[in-house]
Amino acid sequence: MTALAHSAVPGTDPAPLPPYHGIALSAVHLVHTAAQAQAAREALLSADIVGFDTESKPTFVKGQSSDGPHLVQFATDTHAWLFPIGADASAVLPALKAILEDEGTLKVGFGLSDDMRRVRAKLGIEPVRVVDLAVALRTPGQKHDLGAKSAVARFFGRALHKSKKISTTNWAAARLTDKQILYAADDAQVALRICRHWLALGNVLPPPRAPKAPRRRKTVET
Repeated sequence: MTALAHSAVPGTDPAPLPPYHGIALSAVHLVHTAAQAQAAREALLSADIVGFDTESKPTFVKGQSSDGPHLVQFATDTHAWLFPIGADASAVLPALKAILEDEGTLKVGFGLSDDMRRVRAKLGIEPVRVVDLAVALRTPGQKHDLGAKSAVARFFGRALHKSKKISTTNWAAARLTDKQILYAADDAQVALRICRHWLALGNVLPPPRAPKAPRRRKTVET
């Protein structure tokens, strides 16, 4: 059941929406070791759908390109797992690859085109069964993609707080703050919650895009 629009007196601003309450810090797991990665893999691949997103350290110099992602996050209905991608992520990459390339679990998120590009370029992983809700949930005639904040307001009647101060912090830091952890975990889980709500209304998601075919290298005749 979709949220009803708030009534307002003509000529006045609508009443503010109540805040969206996200995941608890105790339900978020940071993945640093192979054992933690294996536990995350087992939990995530047992789910039918998981929320998915990434975070990258911002760049502030003109022409500078990001070397992200520096964090990859997933969420189930009750928990979230954050994979920091540091200088040596070899312990967690096999599990990360298995999750993203698994055909059995659907991965959903908002605005994933750049995330997918970075995952391919930096990690050499080709995610499959991924649906970008920003595109999939657009209404007929809607020109722009749907953002997570707009989706939460539309479907839940809640205000999702997206702090620009937190979003532009150093995601490559060796130790993430509690605010960073919750921001990243909510990004992944809110997508899953929206997706489940959308499906419960009787809607159908479009089929996930097929993975990009690897580029064929040109051979030089000698």
